[in-house]
Amino acid sequence: MMKQSRRNFLATALTGTAGLVLPNIASASTKGASKLTKTLEQKPKAQVKLAVSSYSFWHFADVKYPIEDVITKAGELGIAVEVLHRQMESEDKAYLNKLKRHAFLCGVDLCTLSIHQGFVYPDKETLKKNIEHTKHCIELAYEMGIPSIRLNSGRWNTIKDFDELMAARGVEPPIPGYTLDDAFNMCIDCIGQCIPKAQECGVVLNLENHWGLTYTPEGVIRIVDAVNSPWLGMMCDTGNFLEDPYDKIAKLAPRIGYMHAKTYYGGGVWYTLDLDYDRIARIVTSAGYSGYIGLEFEGKENANTAVPKSIAMLRKAFKL
Repeated sequence: MMKQSRRNFLATALTGTAGLVLPNIASASTKGASKLTKTLEQKPKAQVKLAVSSYSFWHFADVKYPIEDVITKAGELGIAVEVLHRQMESEDKAYLNKLKRHAFLCGVDLCTLSIHQGFVYPDKETLKKNIEHTKHCIELAYEMGIPSIRLNSGRWNTIKDFDELMAARGVEPPIPGYTLDDAFNMCIDCIGQCIPKAQECGVVLNLENHWGLTYTPEGVIRIVDAVNSPWLGMMCDTGNFLEDPYDKIAKLAPRIGYMHAKTYYGGGVWYTLDLDYDRIARIVTSAGYSGYIGLEFEGKENANTAVPKSIAMLRKAFKL
């Protein structure tokens, strides 16, 4: 029997297939890509993620509520934590690392550092202190692995008492000799000086509608547009628009970088708003928002029952 060389075998095999109809590979590939594209287009948009502010358990009481305990409770609820800077026991590296380690072991993201500062002061030294404080907090966030900061615009402080400010619906008269434009210019300049540090550390600053210059959506937008940096975003607090909240939330919705959801079980500490979260969820998700919703429980009920209740309500409203 004649032995067939490998070369002869291949030649014979190829000749034998000459009459076969081979599949159109290019066509199949195109159809597969088309099918994949269609599947991706039909895929639901990313869902929002829930978090809780450590403030929800404290409310500036005389004794600070431990942030470690907030992290533990958040782990049980399967949500992230927003750390209130004023609630931290220390800024020492050992304390920061303890929070990071505990969050990791609990499977909890530390998503935002909420700070207090203001950029509406005629005194340049006071402005400088607030700028340096903000830069310092950006570095703290970086050390803790937190990717964003809650930023305030600041206010005139011509109404000293917060209860009186709330009675005035968050609106106060300017300092004599200054105009609203002066205040906006101060704020815009100060935030601009913080942007390089934010970029260096990779920490996004989110400007909240938090009284002062940002008690209206137009105020938030004016500042963010003037600074014009990808490192400055917008934070929408559902409880800080005291009138017509839904229309105002809708104005910020397409550009929200972070969101606060306030609840008031047991009656509000300062005031109570009857907020329709089903409606709010439709507004922000239809605008494409899929980031964090940070709960700020601000009622008189015990947070140990009110926070889980609030999270359950938000999960239902956002269909999570």
